Parts: sequence; C-alpha cells; structure tokens
Amino acid sequence: MCGIAGILSLDESQPPAEDTLRRMLATLRHRGPDQFGLYLGAGVALGSARLSIIDISGGQQPIANEDETLWIVFNGEVFNYLELRTELESRGHRFRTQSDTEVIIHLYEEYGSECLARMNGQWAIAIWDERERSLFLARDRVGVRPLFYSRIGNTLLFGSEIKAILAHPEAKAEWDPVALDQVFTYWSTRSPRSCFRGIREVPPGHHLLAQGGNITVAPYWQIQFPDADQEREALRRPVGEYVEELRQLLVDATLIRLRADVPVGAYLSGGLDSSTTAAIVRKFGPSHLDTFSIAFSDPLFDESEYQRRMARFLGTEHQVVHATHEQIGEVFPEVVWHTETPVLRTAPAPMFLLSKLVRDRNYKVVLTGEGADEFLSGYDIFKEAMVRRFWARQPESTWRPLLLKRLYPDIGDLASTGGSYLKAFFGTGLAEVDAPDYSHAVRWRNTRRLTRLFSDSLQSAVAKEAVGQDDAPMVPPAFGRWGALQRAQYLEISIFLSQYLLSSQGDRMGMAHSIEGRFPF
Repeated sequence: MCGIAGILSLDESQPPAEDTLRRMLATLRHRGPDQFGLYLGAGVALGSARLSIIDISGGQQPIANEDETLWIVFNGEVFNYLELRTELESRGHRFRTQSDTEVIIHLYEEYGSECLARMNGQWAIAIWDERERSLFLARDRVGVRPLFYSRIGNTLLFGSEIKAILAHPEAKAEWDPVALDQVFTYWSTRSPRSCFRGIREVPPGHHLLAQGGNITVAPYWQIQFPDADQEREALRRPVGEYVEELRQLLVDATLIRLRADVPVGAYLSGGLDSSTTAAIVRKFGPSHLDTFSIAFSDPLFDESEYQRRMARFLGTEHQVVHATHEQIGEVFPEVVWHTETPVLRTAPAPMFLLSKLVRDRNYKVVLTGEGADEFLSGYDIFKEAMVRRFWARQPESTWRPLLLKRLYPDIGDLASTGGSYLKAFFGTGLAEVDAPDYSHAVRWRNTRRLTRLFSDSLQSAVAKEAVGQDDAPMVPPAFGRWGALQRAQYLEISIFLSQYLLSSQGDRMGMAHSIEGRFPF
C-alpha cells in the first residue's frame, strides 16, 4: 500500500518542479510512512509514499522495466503476482526485485492496457511510457483504492487523495454544488465527480491515458449479471454445486489475501461475514491470528459479546477498542479531513479508532468482511424492494405493507405504527416497478430531505448547475435485462459499496493510520 502522486506537462513546455511533487507527497505521508521515492523525467514527475508490505527491503518505488523506458508508481496489491511473475519470466522478462509492483510494469510491457484483465487485486496505478510519451492511470474493478486527477491548463495532476492535488500551487479548493447535492442523496458523489470542482476520480474499472495533449478515460471491466433466460438455465443446476463453488472461491479469495511479508490480522465484528473469513484463516492459514473489533459504550450498538464468543471459538488473540460517544465526537473532524467529503453518519469514526488500534499493535494489513452484503444480498434494502414489489401487485391491500413491520422490528416504534404511516413512507412510487432506481428510491428520497439544510445560495447554485444534467445514476446497456434483485445489487455495489463503504469507511479510515484493508468477499 502506498500513496502516489504525479505531474505531467501535457505539451511538455513546462518541466514539473520537484519541490511541488514533494509537497504533494507530503500530504500522503499517512498512506506510506516507510519510504519515499521520486522519478523526474522530461515533462513528467512521479512520486510514491510507500507502506512496505511485499519485498520490504527491495520494493522501493518508482520501479522501471529492464531498459528504463517504463516507470511505475503503485498503490495496492496484486495478489496473484507470483503466478504472473512465473509466466513473465518464461517470456523472457528479467526482475530486479521480489515485489508485485515490478510484476505490473513487465505485465504492462507485455500486454499494454490488457494487462489489467490478468490482475487479481486492488490497485491504483500510474505508468509513464518514455518512448510513447504517455501516462497510463488505472483503478481496480470495484474501487478499493482511490485515484484522483485534475487538468489545470496544460498540466495533468494525479494523486491517491484530493489533498495531494490541492497541494499544487495552481489548484483551487472549491466546492462542486452538484456533487454536494449527490452526497446528500446517495451518501457519496457519483463517479467520476468529487466534491471539489475540477477534480475527478478515475472511476472503478476504468483506465486513463494521457498522450499528445489528450486525455481519454475508458472502462476495462463492468460487473455483469445473467439475464432472465440465463438465470432460468442456471436454476437447473443443483444448489449443492453452487454451495461448493462459493466455498472454494471464498477460501481461495481469503487465503491469497494472506500473501504478505508482514503479519496479516482480521477485523471481527461478530457477524457472519468477518467470522467466516477469520474461520477460513484459522482452518487453512497460519496457526496464529490476531483479530480486532470495536465495542461501543451504547448498548444499542454494542456487539462485543458476539465478538468475544467467536474469538474464543476460533482461538484468536483478540484486541478491542472501546468507542464512546465522546471519542467519536473528538475524532470526527480528523475523520472528515481523511474522507475529503461530507459524511452523513458517524460510522467512519469507530473504523478510524479501530485502525489506530491495529497500528498500535504493529500490524499493517487486515482482512475485512466488507462486500458480502452487496454481493450476497444480505441487506434489508433487497428484502424491502421485494416486499414493495409484492405489495405493488395489490396496492390497496392492507395486509401486504405490514410485512415491512416484520422486516424492520428494530426501527423505533415502526412495529406499533399504523398502516397509514407505512403507506405514506414506503408507498410513494410503489407502482413504478420498472423504474431503474425502484429498489433505492425510498432511501434516496429520504436522504435527500437533508438538502433542505442547504443555504439559499447553495440551493440556487445546485439548481443552476444541474440544468441539462441527467440526475439518474448511469446504468449499463444490459441493466434492463437483469432481474429485479440483480438491478438492486448493481446500484448497491456501484454506488454505496464503491463510493462510500470502500472509501469513507474503508480505504480512508484504514490508511489514516497506514493500515491496508483486504476484502475477500
């Protein structure tokens, strides 16, 4: 794991200043406190702040290919780097280090942008091609690792975090009103926007090429689901076969994420997701495992008893951070500094405290259970959408909406609330079952009520800048052929998971204390 940053003169008229790149890197010190490295070329400057995890002594970045015509800085991990290295060596490539970073540069030399399809991992990559005079940026499939860029005149800036770009003397920190409106609807901006005007992110599953003064961004991967005909065919396969395939995939995904030259710990929430991955490590991995969890002073949120029971059952060395309301309030300003976006709940703060505990125990890497609910349909929002579709077939029914009481027995006094409240809250847009956002419309509409707190000037700016822009989330061409559950999953994965959970609660809270999260699910 690292923080990366760079400057490219698109017309090569102005060589990047070394002191500017150093200022940009300084803002990323928390991401990579172990080593710093620079590459300064004609018209380009690349920098890395490294958190050394693989090839600790030899993996210093930037790294070049054999003839030093390609240079890379890299944030993340390529978990199948050993297998890729063997393949590349058989094709004549020669290596100077044992790092996964060097594998990427040779893989790019061999396959160009197609190399991304061969990589299993989480990454933000920057590769400078001296011969082609091109800069290649790429981000992993679901956006585990961040990567931002901005064009200022004839200069392209990029960095792992927005603050690196803002360290450039010509960059301006100015809110994007439409992006703020998105945050107070979806909990996050919609890629490629950031909250700052003129600063964009490389979207998950995309790469960027800057060459000859032009910048192009294109997708290399898109999540896919079977269409209705394929799903009917798939249902003919015995359930037991799916169970075994899922088991094998999850075991493989967990164990390959133990690859590191430093110890790997695991978050343990007490729920199924993290308990499963921790159990896999204990059964198939090393004999010792340290687990880490959060206990809350508020009994409404505290699940520490489940955590202790699971830790005892698995025989792990268990560490706990106790989060109080006061602590959450104290660290919240620092949390927002790291997220670089407004956050609509305090959940990132306990994760910030947890990553500090991990760092205090001299760990750099942890496994987490994030992603399980999105990919395995665990959230209540999926069940809620199913209930609403069932209700929509008989919208006048007084019985069908009562299923929502069964779904949400723990929300306030909902269980004792009359049917009129349920119909008013969950019944808006009930019949619009073909709408692309049907599964999420209730959540987004409810969150959007927060925009009433915007100042008059901000509301005017949003209205002015949103003219002519489609407010609906972008969906792929195949979206309409998927089933209702799959459409809901796509929205949850591409917006909530990628833009919020893996960012504000994931990468940013871990890297605030130089902790790398790995996500088997």
